Amino acid sequence: MRKGVLTSSAFLLLFIFACSTNPLTGKSDLNFVSNDQIFPTAFAEYSQFLKENKVIKGTADAQRVVTVGQKIKAAAEKLLNSKGQSNYLNGYAWEYNLVDSKEVNAWCMPGGKIVVYSGILPITKDDAGLATVMGHEVAHALLNHGAQRMSAAQIQQLGAAGVQVAASGQSSSTQEILMQAYGLGSEVGGMLPFSRKHETEADEIGLTLMAIAGYNPDKAVEFWQRMEANSGGAAQPEFLSTHPSGSTRIAHIQSIVANAKAEAAKFGVKY
Repeated sequence: MRKGVLTSSAFLLLFIFACSTNPLTGKSDLNFVSNDQIFPTAFAEYSQFLKENKVIKGTADAQRVVTVGQKIKAAAEKLLNSKGQSNYLNGYAWEYNLVDSKEVNAWCMPGGKIVVYSGILPITKDDAGLATVMGHEVAHALLNHGAQRMSAAQIQQLGAAGVQVAASGQSSSTQEILMQAYGLGSEVGGMLPFSRKHETEADEIGLTLMAIAGYNPDKAVEFWQRMEANSGGAAQPEFLSTHPSGSTRIAHIQSIVANAKAEAAKFGVKY
């Protein structure tokens, strides 16, 4: 009983001290990993990735990635400055690279380290499509989603330890069942919804960033429709996925395009 009380207290303390308000969403986030902790590791991993993969330089597509990335960065600075958060990007070391890969993907590490795979360019098609992708990925970084995932994983591990303590008096078979149940429940009921929430937040902020940067947010709908078509329609149920379904994502983006345009209008950008 004493161990159970200690475990519950540990959970409570983590939630109390690990929550901070993100200026872009105005919401309280679970995060006890600071930029000082995560940036050096992210930058080192990014450098290692570039050494181990073929970076495309000196082409029109490579320059497009840099140009669009710089515009998204400038939009992020404008948005944060308008919220009185001019220091929020301290420590960021922006970098934009196009990597030769058939993979249809792009990502942004904490601190502004961006990679776009050449395999996604046929789907982005134009600068607005590329801005949709890069705005979304930059939004993940600005929203500290990487640090939040690390924090959530630590909470999940602490919960597993709590289950082990609580089940310590049970038979080994019962302990195994309880651990499996916890693992499935925490993943489907916790980690996966957490990840889908991050995707939706990144869509929302990313749409605003691309609009402020001068790219029509209506084009984001067209990009995600092309992504959905490229997937071939084969997808696992949404509740088992880290991402919203294509139809859910497209419907949500359609519902918030007007909001993105309204935000852009505050900076003199009109559509």
